[in-house]
Amino acid sequence: MEQAKTLFFTTPKQVEVRETPLPPLKADEVLVQTICSAISAGTELLVYRGQFPQLSEAHDAVSSGLKYPLAYGYACVGKVKGVGKAVNREWEDRSVFSFQPHTSYFAAKIENLFPIPHSLSPQNACFLPNMETAVNLVQDGAPILGERVLVLGQGVVGLLTASLLSEFPLEYLVTADQFEFRRQTSGKINKVISLDNLNAGEAKAQFHSSGYAQNTFDLTFELSGSPSALNDAIEYTAFSGRIVIGSWYGRKRAEIDLGGAFHRSRIKLISSQVSTISPELSGRWDKSRRFDVAWKALERIKPEKWVTHRFSIDEAEKAYQLLDENPQEAIQVLFKYDDVV
Repeated sequence: MEQAKTLFFTTPKQVEVRETPLPPLKADEVLVQTICSAISAGTELLVYRGQFPQLSEAHDAVSSGLKYPLAYGYACVGKVKGVGKAVNREWEDRSVFSFQPHTSYFAAKIENLFPIPHSLSPQNACFLPNMETAVNLVQDGAPILGERVLVLGQGVVGLLTASLLSEFPLEYLVTADQFEFRRQTSGKINKVISLDNLNAGEAKAQFHSSGYAQNTFDLTFELSGSPSALNDAIEYTAFSGRIVIGSWYGRKRAEIDLGGAFHRSRIKLISSQVSTISPELSGRWDKSRRFDVAWKALERIKPEKWVTHRFSIDEAEKAYQLLDENPQEAIQVLFKYDDVV
């Protein structure tokens, strides 16, 4: 195989699949044939729409710097099809995960690959980056026995976070999202109470009628991707509560009301990003330990049930148009590269 099909973002709202040459395999590399790769409906849509910050603020997985044309993505699952001279041949035919842009073939060093447990399908393994993010969010929030917890946003990260939180002995766990499909999906998670998004007046009325008043929640996760949702998080978080902000807003801005109840409430705003370990945990935790937790969580939750659409890599334009124009219809969208998916 001398050519790979690789997805490039070329201008705002334009993508292109290009034939890219594969360089000769180095002695310490393996060749991986991609089975499937997952689109990040949050981060990648910022890239697709041209709303991403520049260079130093970029996501760690950017392959060529944040400028067009840009190969971007970080959730590839495939099978090793060739090994370099210095690589143990036991790697041949092994199923692996890699933080790679969307491409049909890629070369990588083995230290950049994650062997996939035999108990997981390729589709489940595609959720590894988002599951690691969810693990990091829950660790940063540090829920306590009997707490009241709210999760704003039930995209993939929100659903994974709610699933992990449902394993804790909380007083109650409430989720909210603007899209009915996501609310219905969230409501199927054990112990979750799923309500309308809080931004609209009618939704807030329904929220109050359900018994959840202002200043109710000890711990709130803002995972909607909308900066204005921070005001909802502040409104519903109790005195001395915590708000974990896991959304990446890119260039999006919104006015945040810090002059009202927030000023007297001693609410803690926690910035949470998966590229690092919380300083409070870094003496005992590292990325390897956190990945172990994420793999085990994938085995318990099996999130492939949230894959709503599968597109051939050649249909990439349709996939991003769907997520951009009709996000209410989709949760997780995958690219497929052969007949396995």
